[in-house]
Amino acid sequence: MLLQKLKEYKIILASASPRRKQFFKEMGMDCTIRPIQLDEVYPDTLRASQISDYLAKLKADAYMYPLEKKEILVTSDTVVWHNNESLAKPADENEAFSMLHTLSNDEHEVITSVCFTALGKQKIVHHSTKVTYKDLSDDEIWYYIKNYNPYDKAGGYGIQDWIGLIGITEIQGSYTNVVGLPTQLVYKTLMDMVD
Repeated sequence: MLLQKLKEYKIILASASPRRKQFFKEMGMDCTIRPIQLDEVYPDTLRASQISDYLAKLKADAYMYPLEKKEILVTSDTVVWHNNESLAKPADENEAFSMLHTLSNDEHEVITSVCFTALGKQKIVHHSTKVTYKDLSDDEIWYYIKNYNPYDKAGGYGIQDWIGLIGITEIQGSYTNVVGLPTQLVYKTLMDMVD
């Protein structure tokens, strides 16, 4: 069976994201959830995928348990990159409004980096998806902020949420990457690691 060789491995997903956990389940991969709490601080000289690569590795380095044979630790980070600036998770509703207002009627990049760590080896991969929003009205932005949860998402939005359904006109690249995990790339990398 295709996934049989993965069954011999214990996949540890170091993320509290319910979306990432669900993707692993839907791919037929069992995983143990062990979130890592750390300040996501990075050098201000980094740009775009350099930021998400750095943070994904930082999370792996912060993992407190020694990895055993046939364990693979998966850490990841998503960056919304727009006008040469990284849009992190908004701290409050005004910051969420400002982010969505700046993304309105424009294109941005969503970059997710995934770091795979096993005994004696580590691999970091990333995928970039271009996302275009229509011209969002202030009323639409405020409706989203008041009725949904923009605060746990980079860029202040979830593509799978109401704002994505009514506002996104085009995506170029992986949809699941924008949700938070480039599943095809994750599957390919895991299969390569256990070969």
